[in-house]
Amino acid sequence: MNAVAVVASVLLGVVFVVAGASKLAAGEQWRTNARDLGAPDVAAAAVPWIELVIGALLIVQLWVPWPAIAAAITLVAFSTLLAVRIAQGDRPSCACFGQWSASPIGPAHLARNTAFLALAVLAAFA
Repeated sequence: MNAVAVVASVLLGVVFVVAGASKLAAGEQWRTNARDLGAPDVAAAAVPWIELVIGALLIVQLWVPWPAIAAAITLVAFSTLLAVRIAQGDRPSCACFGQWSASPIGPAHLARNTAFLALAVLAAFA
């Protein structure tokens, strides 16, 4: 694994850990926001933990490239949900980073996820 892949992996890992931890810290507010986005309750409960595990694996470079691939799949799923809601004209709060990101969803969220997806690809295949 080269330096570019390591840096991309660690950066994306930090993003995932912060996202997961902030959702857990938000507690019931995160679950409410996830429901407003259209996520099932089981997903709302699982997502923060999934993000924490993926993030930790990315940071410590364990089982390369699988955590980066899991991050990419997760980001595509999140982006698909956001794109569908935006296309429907519905703009609930993102809550992608818990209470730190209470703004309504929009194209900037998709652009940000695209940048994160680029990090995942670099982490997996660079």
